[in-house]
Amino acid sequence: MTATETTVTWAEASARRFERQFLASPAPGSTPVAEVVSTMLGAHAQVLSAAEASVGLRRSGATRADVRTALWEDRSLVKTFGPRGTVHLLPTHELPLWCAALSAVPTGLSPFSSGARLTEEQARQVVAAIGDALDGTCLTMDELSEEVVARTGPWAGDLVMPAFQGMWPRWRQVLHRAGWAGTLSFGPQRGRKVTYTRPPAVDIATPPDADAALSTFVSRYLHAYGPSTPRHFAKWLAAPVGWATKVFRDLAAGGAIEEVGFEGGAGWWVTAGDTDFPQDRSQKRDQPLPPARGVRLLPYFDAYLIAAQPRERLFPGEAYERALAGGQAGNYPVLLIDGVVAGVWHQRRSGRRTTITVEPLKPLTTRQERELAEQAERVGEVLEAKPELVVGKVTVGAHA
Repeated sequence: MTATETTVTWAEASARRFERQFLASPAPGSTPVAEVVSTMLGAHAQVLSAAEASVGLRRSGATRADVRTALWEDRSLVKTFGPRGTVHLLPTHELPLWCAALSAVPTGLSPFSSGARLTEEQARQVVAAIGDALDGTCLTMDELSEEVVARTGPWAGDLVMPAFQGMWPRWRQVLHRAGWAGTLSFGPQRGRKVTYTRPPAVDIATPPDADAALSTFVSRYLHAYGPSTPRHFAKWLAAPVGWATKVFRDLAAGGAIEEVGFEGGAGWWVTAGDTDFPQDRSQKRDQPLPPARGVRLLPYFDAYLIAAQPRERLFPGEAYERALAGGQAGNYPVLLIDGVVAGVWHQRRSGRRTTITVEPLKPLTTRQERELAEQAERVGEVLEAKPELVVGKVTVGAHA
């Protein structure tokens, strides 16, 4: 696996990622919301308003209503468990690919004690029971729990999982695997309660071959966020590094991916043939910088913040301490300036108004102040609120 003659700089990689993420300029207003989410490789949706902002900011004129329509009315999006076992919005028509690829990721060692764990056979029983219970209906967590225990056995209901305010039943250890199997997705809220249901009807019963799905999956990941390494791919998926290394090795042997030089180092990969990058002209005074320019406000767990690497370049200097939480990206909404993190922000909504407090880590130029005001207005439009911009200290903690 010898590197090609292609050598990529951070500025070039950042510029290409910006373009492909609809961050250099938003997608046209005619672009389906699901297509935007497909380009992102999913929108993290543990906090749904953050997902709505992530998607809305990437399409001209989009608001949270467009995301909700795609999710609950035309069902072109589905809310389910995606990378890292976390809640994501995914394009419905891509569920077979996601299910095949995610199900092929090794689960690793359970974090629970030996007395609390499920055996693999028990896990399979639970996933099947979840699918049976949700067929043609929406259930709250309590209702689903009753159905799972009834279909498996009392062992599934044992309160052995440490939770926020008590203990959860044993079966919930594999709730995310039901999402990966295509037997569970989130349904509409029932009052303040979350519900679960079967995902929209797509051909999940005959998913792609696992090897073919992984090849497509890696190729799309590298198209969106490359150059990247097996270690970074593993981090994005919460997968074993050794497994990811073998996947990349096999794909390289088959000619599906190729190695490039990146920032003077080897071991970085792109999809085979995908070696065109915006030229880094930053050292030539008579030429403009690459197009990863301008001010952006990105919400919690934005896909770009999670996947773009190396993280030390995306979060330079003080930003690495201020905008990360123990090295973990996404816990703070961030201010991006020219493609790198340059501050944090927070919004507090009250009725139809929202106060957007932005804490830059360095003084802003007049142009950057103007672009920041424009970004705050756009965030307000996406969230269907009248924004008030305040530049000052963000006093709330991570993921507040």
